[in-house]
Amino acid sequence: MAIINLGSINIDHVYQVDHFVTPGETMASSDYQQLLGGKGANQSIALAKAGAVVKHIGALHKSDEAFKQQMLDYGVDGSEIKLTDTPSGHAIIQVIPEGENAIVLFGGANQAIEQQHIADVLVTCSEDDWFLTQNETALVPEALQMARQAGLSVAYNPAPATDVVKQVNPDWVDLLIVNQTEAELVSGCDSLEAQMEYFQQHWPNTDVLLTLGKAGATLITREGVLAADAYEVKALDTTAAGDTFIGFFLAFFAQGEEVGVAMQMACAAAALAVQKAGAAQSIPAVEEVLDFIEETH
Repeated sequence: MAIINLGSINIDHVYQVDHFVTPGETMASSDYQQLLGGKGANQSIALAKAGAVVKHIGALHKSDEAFKQQMLDYGVDGSEIKLTDTPSGHAIIQVIPEGENAIVLFGGANQAIEQQHIADVLVTCSEDDWFLTQNETALVPEALQMARQAGLSVAYNPAPATDVVKQVNPDWVDLLIVNQTEAELVSGCDSLEAQMEYFQQHWPNTDVLLTLGKAGATLITREGVLAADAYEVKALDTTAAGDTFIGFFLAFFAQGEEVGVAMQMACAAAALAVQKAGAAQSIPAVEEVLDFIEETH
């Protein structure tokens, strides 16, 4: 069983600042780093670190091959990462002392992925495989439908929250993963209770995983609702916390692990990730997560 991830690969330009820049303000940064990032890359790395077999469909500018090599070093199958003439996607990230971040995103090569490329990968897959995608590449609705038609199980994380999700048929998706902002966009409801009711009515054949930050996570299934508590830690940088959670949850969920175990592993991995700076660099190995769970119980 493998997980095929159509996902962004970004070069993150990370600035440590006292507060988020306001209109008309010029502010000095206390630190700067250039790092591998992008929701797609982060989730592929989290999947690999959690022990899953993950193949990434993506694109970078040919001058940025070193970032592809980093993904390979993390254990991701990068055979479907194309090197192109299109500038790589990148993100400008402000991080404040409390660990929160603000991000400006440029799609670049992520928006130049071709439908034939996706089709060529899917035709090699088996029905035991999973397909995963987010909202940072081209062709998201088309890819979800193609994956469903190919017989794969399908997971969708509509992040960042955009109207692309309104083009998606719920019948194409087995697992929808949303945070509070994304859940509000999809459902049109601003309370957790109303969102849960909406998903039960309008996505009845889809498992819906709501990530709630410090409040943990809630999984809505046809069998019922399961909640998991977050671990209490001091956050340094929340940049890849959600991606870490998704990668670890899906790695265990897709392999048939008990849902409660998958949620616990995901919560623990996210708690470790927020205690380190950066995106991919903050994602823990599965052994670290197991040690952390043992230490906190």
